[in-house]
Amino acid sequence: MVQPDDFLFADVEKVNQIPIVRTVLEVICRSTGMGFAAVARVTEDRWIACCVQDEIGFGLKPGEELEIGTTICNEIRDSGQAVVIDHVDENDFYSGHPTPRMYGFKSYISLPIKLKSGEFFGTLCAIDPKPNQLQNPRVIGMFHLFAELLAFHLDSLSLMERTRTAMHDLAAQLLVSDDENRQYRHISSHNLQEPLRKLRVFSDMLVNATDRYEAEKAKELAVKIRSSAKQFSMMIKDLSDFSGLNNSNAFTHVHLDHVLADVTTQLMSQIERRNIVVEADRLPSLMAIPEQMEQLFFQLLDNAVKFAGHENPPRIRITSRELELHEIDDLLPEPLQMAYVEIRVEDNGIGIEDSQLEKVFDIFARLPTGSFRQGEGVGLAYCRKIVRNHKGVIKAEVNPGKGTTFVIMLPLPH
Repeated sequence: MVQPDDFLFADVEKVNQIPIVRTVLEVICRSTGMGFAAVARVTEDRWIACCVQDEIGFGLKPGEELEIGTTICNEIRDSGQAVVIDHVDENDFYSGHPTPRMYGFKSYISLPIKLKSGEFFGTLCAIDPKPNQLQNPRVIGMFHLFAELLAFHLDSLSLMERTRTAMHDLAAQLLVSDDENRQYRHISSHNLQEPLRKLRVFSDMLVNATDRYEAEKAKELAVKIRSSAKQFSMMIKDLSDFSGLNNSNAFTHVHLDHVLADVTTQLMSQIERRNIVVEADRLPSLMAIPEQMEQLFFQLLDNAVKFAGHENPPRIRITSRELELHEIDDLLPEPLQMAYVEIRVEDNGIGIEDSQLEKVFDIFARLPTGSFRQGEGVGLAYCRKIVRNHKGVIKAEVNPGKGTTFVIMLPLPH
């Protein structure tokens, strides 16, 4: 029986969403005298019954499978042509074929269901243990009409699904845009005002010191002005880099084990200086933007290195597991029928408070973390934007005084 986590489950469900499919199978049986009719999803190595009309006790139920090699559907997929047999014993080609003997039928008809794209979806077929007159224009024409009708409905469902996905993506983009606009407004009103205020104050003081010929004071103020200007320039660069972080780059196969190894090498001097123990599970491969995956893991590991505890020894633990569909659906704006991986990056540092869970992902977030107060930065904001670019979810789990865990959920390849 095909299961919900099977990648073909959605195709089987599509057939069952077509209101007329059962009527079509009933009409086929009534008008041809065939005792079993079915719509099947057929791939190179799978034959799955999507919907059946069984009046002869054949015993195959929707969702169940036949070994593809025991059917005639490979020939139909390869040729793109119908197979019609009135009487197996009188058919020059199929009289010695193993399939009729295995399944006990004498008459057989099967037509390919081809989607608008030209893709072979499966077959519309019927069998019966007794001979039937199928080689006539009326029967073959009816099967062609029904196969085209099913293909039309399948294409319509796919179009509706793509439309829903596009609307979901647009809604997600609007939510992200609203969130980023909120942050930009806050930055404009607060974060950027601080270095500008210092520039104005120090500039006024420099003018006064110059008027009084206070050379040493003027030098001191000039240094402060240069420092404030540098801070302002770095913030503008960070904002520019952040706004340019999108998902327009090419997705490709990325081995996260390799990414983690590269990032660990980049941070090795800090890791060794603090005697941090880094433990990591085997990580999966994804379809992703390589540069963004490297930046994501660099920011997460760099953050963990900064906040790893001072107990003996400080530790960073990276774990990975595949999620069940129900574990991710509640976290997504709309359920997506795909597998996800959960990656957890855990340190044993001081941790943060529950009230700060969302703030850690804001641009230039300042967090009250005692002696670990780091000032301003965009590292975790980068992480959230990268994860969103990959249709994923990131969140923080905290246990104040015992460390912080960042949880990333990303889709796995189909």
